[in-house]
Amino acid sequence: MAAYAAPGNQNSQYNQYKQQSAMTASPGELTLMLYDGCIKDLKLARTYISDKEFVKSNDASQKAQAIIAELMRTLDARYEVGKQLLALYDFILDLIVRSNVKKDTGLIDQAMEFISEIRDTWQQAVKLNRRQVFGKGSAV
Repeated sequence: MAAYAAPGNQNSQYNQYKQQSAMTASPGELTLMLYDGCIKDLKLARTYISDKEFVKSNDASQKAQAIIAELMRTLDARYEVGKQLLALYDFILDLIVRSNVKKDTGLIDQAMEFISEIRDTWQQAVKLNRRQVFGKGSAV
């Protein structure tokens, strides 16, 4: 007989899984999770704006802003690529703030486009790193 999992229990199990994933992830994978979270929050903000749920859109937008701020804090600006990413993150942060103030989904879409491109590039870098560390035969 299969055990019944109450909906609250499933949510708890999912949260435990997410926590375990974050605790065992490499720094590159953690950064990828931040990008994914930012994209998720921006999608929520866009939906809430469309639904005229401005308090919820503000909350989602602020979460996305906090993720970008964290990405900015972790950059090493001694290197040119760090300086360039810092300027790009600053631009994205400005888009998110302005979209939140103006309730403008077009600005959210612009921010998501930039974040998605950075995320996809980062994902490729993580895959390449895994191949170098674990060899060509590893599953990615």
